[in-house]
Amino acid sequence: MVHDSKDNPDDTRARKPERGSAPDAPPEALTPPDLDPATANGDEEDDSRLPDILEESGAVGDEPLATGHGAIERAVRFAPTSPGVYRMLNANSDVLYVGKAKNVKKRLSNYARLSAPQPARILRMIAATVSVEIVSTTTETEALLLEANLIKQLRPRFNVQLRDDKSFPYILITGDHWAPQILKHRGAQSRPGRYFGPFASAGAVNRTITALQRAFLIRSCTDSFFESRSRPCLLYQIRRCAGPCTREIDFPGYTTLVREATDFLSGKSQAVKQELAGEMEKASSELEFESAALYRDRLAALSAIQSQQGINPRTVEEADVFAIHQEGGFSCVEVFFFRTGQNWGNRAYFPRAEKTFTPEEVLGSFLAQFYDDKPPPKLILLSHEIEESELLANALSIKAGHKIEVTAPKRGEKKELVTHALTNAREALGRKLADTATQGRLLEAMAATLSLPHPPKRIEVYDNSHIQGTNAVGAMIVAGPDGFVKNQYRKFNIKSEGLTPGDDYGMMREVLERRFKRLINPPEESAAKTKDDDFPQWPDLVIIDGGRGQLNAVREIFAGLGLTQVSLMSVAKGPDRDAGRETLFMPEREAIKLEPRDPVLYFIQRLRDEAHRFVIGSHRKLRKKDIREAGLQEIPGIGPSRKRALLHHFGTLKEIERASIVDLGKVPGVSAESARRIFEYFHPQPG
Repeated sequence: MVHDSKDNPDDTRARKPERGSAPDAPPEALTPPDLDPATANGDEEDDSRLPDILEESGAVGDEPLATGHGAIERAVRFAPTSPGVYRMLNANSDVLYVGKAKNVKKRLSNYARLSAPQPARILRMIAATVSVEIVSTTTETEALLLEANLIKQLRPRFNVQLRDDKSFPYILITGDHWAPQILKHRGAQSRPGRYFGPFASAGAVNRTITALQRAFLIRSCTDSFFESRSRPCLLYQIRRCAGPCTREIDFPGYTTLVREATDFLSGKSQAVKQELAGEMEKASSELEFESAALYRDRLAALSAIQSQQGINPRTVEEADVFAIHQEGGFSCVEVFFFRTGQNWGNRAYFPRAEKTFTPEEVLGSFLAQFYDDKPPPKLILLSHEIEESELLANALSIKAGHKIEVTAPKRGEKKELVTHALTNAREALGRKLADTATQGRLLEAMAATLSLPHPPKRIEVYDNSHIQGTNAVGAMIVAGPDGFVKNQYRKFNIKSEGLTPGDDYGMMREVLERRFKRLINPPEESAAKTKDDDFPQWPDLVIIDGGRGQLNAVREIFAGLGLTQVSLMSVAKGPDRDAGRETLFMPEREAIKLEPRDPVLYFIQRLRDEAHRFVIGSHRKLRKKDIREAGLQEIPGIGPSRKRALLHHFGTLKEIERASIVDLGKVPGVSAESARRIFEYFHPQPG
C-alpha cells in the first residue's frame, strides 16, 4: 500500500470461547504434541470429564456452574437489545472472555440457559464467571472493532489470541528535503514523504533498500550527515549513491532518480526498466561505455529485487492473502503481502486457539485482531469462508475510508495465490511442530539429567559484559517449550556507583535483585499487562555463566530475597574455553560432566551462547553510543591533528569504526601502531 504525507445472537456456534489454562500451566499452544496428545491443546468435548474440567477451574460439583449462570442471568436482566461488547470476569476481576453481539441480551441468554447443551470449554468459562460487564455500541461494526481491540489489550484466556503481533516495516522516501532520503520506517507515518509497504520483515526491507540504492542511487544518510559533507562518502565510491551532498549530481538529475524509484515502488516497474534499457542502448551507441555500464548495473539491481520476490501476480495489484492450516490441535496462519503487483514478503503466525475451534472461527477472530492497528489493503483473500466476512469488510472499509473486499476465491490467479499461501502454512506448521517436539524432548531430557522436579517451562539465563568495568551491562534471555522467547529478553544497564570495576559478583547481584524484586512486587501496570499472559513469568530454572563461586554468590542473593523454589545451575567453560568440556554446578551436588555429544549439553551450550550473544550486542550498542558522544579524544596517542586527518580521510566517525587496520594506516600521519590502537578501541574484546 502506498500512502501520501461477529456475532449472530441465535448461533451459539458462531463464537466459541477458547479453553484457558491455569496461570502456572504451560501455554497450550507451546506444548509438544507428541509428549501428551490428550492434553496438548485442551480437553476433548467429553461430558464424562466435566467433573475434572470443573476441578481444574478450582470448582467442585455443580455449585460453580450455578453461580456462573446466576451471574450471567443478572447481567441479562440489564443487558441492552442493541449491539455491544460483553466481558466475562472471574473472582479476581480478570477478563475471561470478550465477545460481541448484534443483540447483547439475546446472546447472553444463550449462556444463561441451563437446559441448553454447552461444550465443555464453555462450561469451564461459565463456572469461572462471577460478573459480566457490557459496553453498548452504535452498530455491530463498531462492536467488532472494539472486541478486537479489547482481545489484543486484555488477552482473555478463552479467546483466540493473536501472538507475535509486531508492527510491519515500510520503505519511506522522504519529502521534507530537496534531496529525498530512502530509509526503513516503523510506527506512525507522520514524516512527510511516500510510504511503501508493508513488508513482511525488516530483512526484506533492508535487502530491497540496498537493491534500490544500487538501482536508483538515492541517498540513505541522515540530513545532518548530508549537510556536513565536503566530499562524497564511501557509498558514492561504490556506486550506491549519486552524491547529491557535494553536487556530484544536479537537482534535476537527482529528482529524476527519485521519480524512477517512486514509479518502481508504485508498480510501474516495467516502464522504469524499459526507460533504463533505452538509456543504456543510447549510451552504448554514443560510445559512452562507462554510462552504459552504470545503466546495466542499475537494471541488474532491479531484476535482483524482482527475483527475490518470488511469485508476482499479474491481475492482483494490492492484496493480503491469508491461509490457515490446522494439524495436531495447532493452527498456523500464513500471510502474504502484495502491493503494486509485487510480492513484499510473507509471515507465519501461530495464534493461541483451543483445538476444537474450526479454521473458519480461528481465521475470523485472527483477522479482526490483525487489522486492529494496521491499514488494510483493498482486497483480502482467504483460504476459508468466514461467517462474518461482510461485517468485517464493512468495519475495515469504515476504518480505511475506502471499500475493502473480503473473499475466498474459487478459481483463477487469486485462487492460485491462496493455494500457494496454504502450502506455506502447511510447511510452516510442520516445521513448528517438529521444532516444538524436539524442544519438548530436550526439556524432558534436561529435567532427567539435572534431577529437576519437572521439565522447565521457563528457563532464564544471565550474563554480564564490560571492559575493565566500563559500559557494564547485564542481560537475561528466556527459553521455554517453544524455544527462545525473545519478547521476554531483558537488558540491565549496571547503575551501582560503588561497584569495583570488573566486580562480576556485584554486577550479577544488581541484575538478579532488580529482576526478582520486580517479579516479587510488580508495578501495577506490569501486573496488569502480564497476569493474563500465556507464558509463565516465574522461571523454573536459572542458569548463570561461571563456576562454583558464581553459583554460591547467586544462592546468597536468592536466600536474601527469600527465593527457594527456583532451581539454579552455573556453567563453567572447559579448559582453554573448549566447547563440549563444560562443567555444570548445582547446589549441594557434585559437579556434572556430560559427554561432548550429549544433546542436553548441546542445548545448554545454545542457551549460554544466546545469552552471550545478546549481552555482547547490548554492550556494544552502549559502548558505541559513548564513543560517538566522546569522539576520538579517549584513544591514547590520538591528538587533534590525527583526529582531523582521520575525519578528513573517512568523513565520519562511523566510517572510522568500520575501517580495517590497513585502511587506517593509509591516513597521513597515522602509524601502524596508531592504526592498531584505533582499531582495537572500536573492536574490543569484552570481558
